[in-house]
Amino acid sequence: MTIRVNRRTALGLGTVATAGTVLGAAAPASAAPEVTEPAPATPRQAALRVAASYARETDRAGGNWQAYVSVADPAGEPAVAVADEPDRRIEAYSVNKIAVATAVLDKVDRGLLTLDQRVEVTAAIVVPGGDGMFSLDGAYPSSVTLGHALANLLTVSDDTAVRLCGLVCPAAELNQILRDKGFPNTQVQPVANPNRFFLGTSTPRETHDLLRALVGGTLLSPAATAFVLRLLRAPVAYTDGVRRVMSSAERARIATKAGWFADARHEAGVIFDAAGAPLLTYALFADGQAGADDYGATHPAVEARARMGRRFLAAVDRLTGTGATHRPAVQRPSNGG
Repeated sequence: MTIRVNRRTALGLGTVATAGTVLGAAAPASAAPEVTEPAPATPRQAALRVAASYARETDRAGGNWQAYVSVADPAGEPAVAVADEPDRRIEAYSVNKIAVATAVLDKVDRGLLTLDQRVEVTAAIVVPGGDGMFSLDGAYPSSVTLGHALANLLTVSDDTAVRLCGLVCPAAELNQILRDKGFPNTQVQPVANPNRFFLGTSTPRETHDLLRALVGGTLLSPAATAFVLRLLRAPVAYTDGVRRVMSSAERARIATKAGWFADARHEAGVIFDAAGAPLLTYALFADGQAGADDYGATHPAVEARARMGRRFLAAVDRLTGTGATHRPAVQRPSNGG
């Protein structure tokens, strides 16, 4: 079921609820949540609430948006809340690090790689000034396990970790793995060096479907699935967008991955119910907003996602997810010792 609401028609929801009730009052992303209307009781109602939030916030942020968002329905197929140019193939940037990790872990599942095997971190492979940890080390050569590289890839979105993955899964092989899994538009971009690549393209629908396959257990083995979700839900994973205005317990209910480059600000992930069953899957791609040099939490598209995230969670809070449950790992701060 598709709820046909976009940012140009959201105010036409008056037959479902008044515009003020559906859209709510504007508030800064950093403010305490003020979602006071009753939580929807059905997936269709939740999808309408999600659609209205998306319409409001994308209009407010401006620029270009492509998205696909669905709400799980125990009675059947998910209710599609947002389908905004869902099949447009666009540069996915670091959101495609999930796809890179998928290909590497597929090789782990087939016994071709192991998480404890080591990869060499040379000065030549480090991306100078890149996001993440490896460019901060300042002491090379070193070596890390493949699991360590993947942890950096999916939490702090380390750029050098992409190159480390390329050492064990070259671009051509990576793309073939993704095609074999049913994702022909989610592809990295090869370069002259077969072990290196740009992060390439996807579509909102394919990114959404890849995440649905992940939590549904059809993408990777149970062990690899748990590994990916533990990283994407970790406290050190991305918190500027969808997870920003949330408690630590609420953040643990969301697996998310952001991507940013030039004027693009993307994010995709899954919201789980309290028991760990997937409830809402989102793929939000944005570019063309003001502040292209602002990679922080004050970028208009990032602030829009923070407001959407709070309301997306509230929209599904009374619902029950479907499929396998994925409880978050318990991670607490340590004082050393």
